[in-house]
Amino acid sequence: MGKWQRRWRRRGGVPNRRLVRTLPPAMILVGVVFDFFTPPAFTAVPMFAAAPLLAAPFFSLGATIRIGAAAMVAMVAMRLYRGALPGVVPFIELLTVFTVFVQACVINRVVQRSNERLASARVIAETAMRAVLPTPADRIGGLHVAARYEAAQADEFVGGDLFSATDTPYGVRLVLGDVRGKGLDAVAAVAVVIGAFREAAEQEKSLEGVAQRLERALERESTRDGGFDAFEEFVTAVVAEIPPGAQRVRIVNRGHPDPLLLSQDGAVETLTPSEPALPLGMDLVVRPDRADEWELPAGGTLLFYTDGLSEARDAEGVFYDPVERLRGRLFPEPEELLSALSDDVRLHTGGKATDDMALLAVLRPAKGQPDRRRTVKIIKRDATLRD
Repeated sequence: MGKWQRRWRRRGGVPNRRLVRTLPPAMILVGVVFDFFTPPAFTAVPMFAAAPLLAAPFFSLGATIRIGAAAMVAMVAMRLYRGALPGVVPFIELLTVFTVFVQACVINRVVQRSNERLASARVIAETAMRAVLPTPADRIGGLHVAARYEAAQADEFVGGDLFSATDTPYGVRLVLGDVRGKGLDAVAAVAVVIGAFREAAEQEKSLEGVAQRLERALERESTRDGGFDAFEEFVTAVVAEIPPGAQRVRIVNRGHPDPLLLSQDGAVETLTPSEPALPLGMDLVVRPDRADEWELPAGGTLLFYTDGLSEARDAEGVFYDPVERLRGRLFPEPEELLSALSDDVRLHTGGKATDDMALLAVLRPAKGQPDRRRTVKIIKRDATLRD
């Protein structure tokens, strides 16, 4: 999108507010000028009638009434100036503008009520999402945890990204995933996965068993009346386990973007599974899940994310590269890492994200590291990195 287009439209395709507010009075002014400089046989009724119609979807009812009244007054004033009142034609013109004015008021009320219902639906959707997807505690099993969900549009709350973290007898277990699709079907799938994970994380001895429980939960849901279609809806997910007191992490990756391991020295490692696996809910015969294991040194931070991060594009269509952007940078806490990522992605895309983004960061604190650290600016070890 070019610069001139960005001036005329804001994010989400919403017209520029200043332009919208000037259009109705501008139409009245155009009508007055047209009437003044053209012969009596020409009429500016379309301009006067358009003013309240343009105001109806964007202005309050009071403002719409004022604009409609101003259009009628302007038209009457021009007819008086020309000496055309009284007369049949001016009366019909005035009746035409008045009729359109009344219709504009009706349209305004319909739009306002629709907006109120939409706002109510958004509140309900946000409440449902927060109930299904609560933010985990910032300290779990001795680890420092931060999670964040950001919708692609500022006024959208119903999405298919999910995360959860819980302390179990087998260590801290986590899941982060992305449901194919949007809307209520995606929320239903999120609820199924999160519910199954919370139960399985406490009961299953192996991480592979947790992943299989998620698979079976989605399979059951797909067979119910009104359940999502297993061939249409699937979930990419990463299930992880950090055993108590062990400096390692075990991960089962089901078709999800590879997690990252950020070290204390600024190095970034991509945790690629030894064998690729299909997403959950594909309803296909696949190999048994296999967990891979990596070292998780003290001071190391695990970063799990959805493709809303890795597939974010700039104006030239270049994908955001989290490995390149994070390499050489130090973060005192997971929350600072997620804040930096969110800001950096927003800069990369120009604030025009096209997909929701879920982030989950887990830090194994180093010995002597304070429980809470003061928020500091990001330290770049490599000055050549692009800001």
